[in-house]
This record gives sequence, structure tokens and C-alpha cells, in this order.
Amino acid sequence: MRRLWPTPGTDTGGEIDDAALAAAYAYPDDLTAPYVRVNFVSSLDGAVSVDGRSGGLGSAADKRVFGLLRRLADVILVGAGTVRAENYRGARRPTDGRDTPPPIAVVTGSADLDPESRLFTDTAVPPIILTRASAPAQRRDRLAAAGGDVVVLDRLDPAGVIAELGRRGLYRVLCEGGPGLHGDLVAADAVDELCLTVAPLLTGGEAGRIAHGAPATPPRTMSLVSTLHDDDTLLLRYRRARCCGPSGPL
Repeated sequence: MRRLWPTPGTDTGGEIDDAALAAAYAYPDDLTAPYVRVNFVSSLDGAVSVDGRSGGLGSAADKRVFGLLRRLADVILVGAGTVRAENYRGARRPTDGRDTPPPIAVVTGSADLDPESRLFTDTAVPPIILTRASAPAQRRDRLAAAGGDVVVLDRLDPAGVIAELGRRGLYRVLCEGGPGLHGDLVAADAVDELCLTVAPLLTGGEAGRIAHGAPATPPRTMSLVSTLHDDDTLLLRYRRARCCGPSGPL
């Protein structure tokens, strides 16, 4: 894997090892509130999946960064539709600096999850199920009995979800989708960072994009932080543009 931007030093030729990659994707230091990083893979023509799953767009480089981002996170935030489509299980490797993997936090208004799925049966830490009081009590009870940490929120929106994660001290948030949840975060101006892998594929078809839902008004400007390249795959990292005194955007 090579760094294209910022311009690499001539001593390494742009090659990036594991330590340098971890440093490149490090969360900001001394966080006191949740910082929401979103990670997606897309084809060149904008498809978010092949045959309904994101795995068809994956590559060795994407998997390397995917695993790293999980190890850097305190919590992995995901929508229920993605959990079902991708047959989610618990994270495997501990968060850096901790003894346990990050929990999977699932946003589901209906609590419509299978308590016998890998999310509950193949995990080292209980999943956090973020739902609302209108979800059928029987479903909530079944998920709790399966080991889920079921949380009924007054507001099952980005503000309510992020506030709950912050209450738990889970500041390094990694959102893995799906597009609906990502779209909600975009509309709420709650995306601090986007890590986007661009797969060297043209897929056509009717696959969706990485975010859908209400538009951001106005659109949020993002700043390019880094560009990595590996075997025709581009790995882009963007951070929200925010003014910081006379130096302008970060």
C-alpha cells in the first residue's frame, strides 16, 4: 500500500507499514464527545454493493483498512438492515488499548433482529440494541434474553443515538452503514469523517449509493486528509471542514 497524498517522503517511496497506517487513521486525541467516522466501499460508478452485499466490492487493501478501523474504534455503529444483509457477527480483535473488541451498536426502530443470529451467538461482547418504546416488547425481551444490551431511547435519531454512546464513554465511533443510517447522519450534520474505498469496478445495475434519505441543507463541505493506493484501489479519507481561526479550514 502506498501513500499518494500528502506527498510521501522520498525515503519510503510512499510505502506505508502497519504502524504508519494506524497513525494515519488515528482518531483525534483527548476526545470528550463522540467523533463519528463513517466507512464505506463504492464502485467507480457509485454502487454500494454487488448482488446486495458490499463484500463483492472488497479487496485486500479494503479489508486491511476495515480491520484497522475496527481496532481503533470504541464502538461499531450499524443499521439493522445492514446487520441482516451482511449477517453481522461481533468484532474479533480488541480495541487498541483495551482487552475486549468494540461492541456492535445496532439502530433498529422495530427491534426486528434474529436472537439466534451471529450478532448474538458469535461475539465476545454483548451487542448494544438501540431501539424505541414502540418496538414490540416481546421482540425487545427476546433480544435481551439472547444477551443483547437493549436500550430504549426517547429519540432514535442521530442526536439521541450519539448522546447514548457518549453517555457510555464510547467516543471513537465507527459507522459501517448502511446507506439509510449514513443518510440520517449526513442530514443531521453528524458525520465528522468519511473513509471511502473506491473499488476499480464498473458494476452498472440498480445498487444504491452510500447514503440516502433527506438531503443535507446546505451540503456539508469535507476536506481531503489522505489518499492511499493499492492494486488500483483508492482509499480516501475526508474530514469535515471547519474554520479554525485565521488559518482557515483544517
